[in-house]
Amino acid sequence: MTRPIVNLADLAMSPLPPALAAQGAAAERFDHRMGEISSRIGARKLGYNVTAIPAGKRAFPFHSHRVNEEMFFILEGSGEVRIGGDVHAIRIGDFIACPPGSAESAHQIINTGSADLKFLAVSTRQYPEIVDYPDSGKFGVRGEVPADPEHRFDYFRFNGRLEDSIDYWDGE
Repeated sequence: MTRPIVNLADLAMSPLPPALAAQGAAAERFDHRMGEISSRIGARKLGYNVTAIPAGKRAFPFHSHRVNEEMFFILEGSGEVRIGGDVHAIRIGDFIACPPGSAESAHQIINTGSADLKFLAVSTRQYPEIVDYPDSGKFGVRGEVPADPEHRFDYFRFNGRLEDSIDYWDGE
């Protein structure tokens, strides 16, 4: 059985793999390192990680989840969180709730401070998931299925725009 405990000091903060990291113009605004917890402690229904965002950056685009709920707890630094049409200052000790929904629950954490902004992220892990990106008019479909007895996961990701949708019967 996987040891159900990991200490914060033992987390390796890693950049995202190149295929998922911000590239081109997006790299000027987006960057983060992440310490994965869930797989290390055997979690199955909740996802956990520690995310560190460098000064002046965002971890992810402004987005909302149709299925999953997220919660963030600020461990270090300060910044802002966009939620719907509002912007809120955040600092060490703040809890942030991001329930599922549409544009009104869209969220984004921004490091406006001069040092890393580090937070614990906790989320449900229900799939399939639809993620909306109000700033760019995109959506994403996400899937996650355990691929082996060690509970490593196989992922499905598709991003698009509604206007690019094809007819249900296309090609049949």
